[in-house]
Amino acid sequence: MSRIEVAREQLAIALDVPDLPAAESLIHALGGAPGWLKVGAELFTAAGPPALEAAGRRARVFLDTKLHDIPNTVARTVAAATRHGVSMLTLHAAGGGAMLRAAREAAETEAEASGRARPELVAVTVLTSFSPADLKEVGVVAAIEDQVARLVDLAMATGIDGVVASPREAAMVRRRAGRALRIVTPGIRPRGWPADDQNRAASAAAAIAAGSDLLVVGRPVLSAPDPAAAVRSLIAEIEEARGSAPD
Repeated sequence: MSRIEVAREQLAIALDVPDLPAAESLIHALGGAPGWLKVGAELFTAAGPPALEAAGRRARVFLDTKLHDIPNTVARTVAAATRHGVSMLTLHAAGGGAMLRAAREAAETEAEASGRARPELVAVTVLTSFSPADLKEVGVVAAIEDQVARLVDLAMATGIDGVVASPREAAMVRRRAGRALRIVTPGIRPRGWPADDQNRAASAAAAIAAGSDLLVVGRPVLSAPDPAAAVRSLIAEIEEARGSAPD
């Protein structure tokens, strides 16, 4: 792959829109620039599998519904997602080891049975909107980085492919996991862009420098006058950051 193709594969654009026509319009506007398109809970609830099909015609599909349920329910949901041909999907690491193992086994079993590629499973550690006070509010007394580290260890122990972590923890995750996990990083904000509700955000260049493998960007592209131009700018920033990163 060329450098620009590698950079494209490190960018996922979130189709955070309310319905299928809006998603199709955005996909068309992006012109096939990003390597990944992310279908989140809002769009999937509104449009269902047709949203996955629309995204899959232009890019690899990242289904981001953050599964967190009993192991049997999660396993059946992962099997259904596998049949729909998604390339990556999210589940909460806080669902525990039994849930994570059930998800992995379901993905493997369904991929073999259906002839589909097995989707990568990435476990959400601590949401990028969380502050230390938010973590404490839900009963977790550990510091954010310590909680992320604990869930990274759980992901590795259960054979999950990667984790979702903010740019602030990406370097720690890379040190802890080496290349054993893919690091997916939301909360990416171009220079000068407000943080919105993201408490732990960073630029694309900073996230790549910290060790992130896949950057997830939503509002900075969706709100841009020219979404395709915004994507091209992000790809250029990723490419530049990769070129300056140490081997």
